[in-house]
Amino acid sequence: MIYQKELTLALESARKAQRRILELYDTFIAIPDAKASITTQADYDSQEIILQAVRQNFPDDALCAEEATPTLAQAPKSARRVWVVDPIDGTRGFAQKNGEFSVMIALIDGDAVAVGVVLEPATDRLTYATRGGGCWRQDGKTPPVRCHVSSNADLSALSLTQSRSKPGVVSKQVQALKPARIVETHSAGVKLAKVARGEVDLYVNHYPNFHDWDIAAGHILVEEAGGKVSGFRGQPIQYGNPEADQRLGMMASNAALYEQLLAVLRGVFE
Repeated sequence: MIYQKELTLALESARKAQRRILELYDTFIAIPDAKASITTQADYDSQEIILQAVRQNFPDDALCAEEATPTLAQAPKSARRVWVVDPIDGTRGFAQKNGEFSVMIALIDGDAVAVGVVLEPATDRLTYATRGGGCWRQDGKTPPVRCHVSSNADLSALSLTQSRSKPGVVSKQVQALKPARIVETHSAGVKLAKVARGEVDLYVNHYPNFHDWDIAAGHILVEEAGGKVSGFRGQPIQYGNPEADQRLGMMASNAALYEQLLAVLRGVFE
């Protein structure tokens, strides 16, 4: 398999990070009203575990990650191959101790994501993919099985995942699409894995400023599971912008509904 060594490294380092995260999670005192911007020791420790493993095995590759840690500071910032890491995506879920967080590791080779791993430490749900190698899921100690996006082609039966909304506040995508089912959770990684696994049809990220590490690993999961990922005008997602910024939004859906969803969402977020 192409990128087998890189995938193995990503899986092993994600598992090692998971063990450290759960050690800290076990004794962490929950913060029910944690803010979205919260950062914990688990974020820093997880990132160092992953980045040190990458540097040891692929020293010429560049690194892009969320937290300011020593290994990130010492590594190249640009190269053809860039590892993009979110050590805990959805730290608010970690702080609230509701299990809604993930470790996200991606390798971008050239202008496309080549490897993606999303591991949900608290629930032990693993979803991963390589370019051309399909998307796979593993829950607990069960053997990995290939997964696919949903086949639903009926917009009136749409299932959508989104961030937890404030009571009484209806998101723009819900207003426009009127989905039959809404699944709310922290972590873009968890949401993108749900689309790739066929558990929901659509995820929309319309934040004015998110980053490469929020979506890169989940991006390839959805595409290798047979889905579609783009901006709201159908434009490709571009990585490697200054400060790893993403400002044009993202939608990830099954293939059967993509064109219908694009037609609606193009007008909602322009």
